[in-house]
Amino acid sequence: MYAVIRQGSHQYRVAPGDIIQIEKVDAEKGDAIVLDDVLMLSTGGDSIEFGEPRLGNVEVKARVLRQARGPKVIVYKFKRRKGYERRQGHRQSFTEVQITGVLRDGSEVSA
Repeated sequence: MYAVIRQGSHQYRVAPGDIIQIEKVDAEKGDAIVLDDVLMLSTGGDSIEFGEPRLGNVEVKARVLRQARGPKVIVYKFKRRKGYERRQGHRQSFTEVQITGVLRDGSEVSA
């Protein structure tokens, strides 16, 4: 059993027990959050539900493991023979969560 969710500008395929890194959300370590933008749900076999654009009665519960920042990405601009060089670094913040369950109408979905 798995679901496809949209968080920020990314889509993730998640199942209970998965650990994923999503865009930063305002939550503390150990908090439970609800990801309700579910695009697709598969309960095993041939049973697949698609949202148009999302499933209204399905939500994914998750627990926040940590708030952190990703690796530094160096942005380097250069124009040859002009003496132009620019260097800038960026670190993207993220939230690491563990998926605890998928709920449909408030009850746990099983495979």
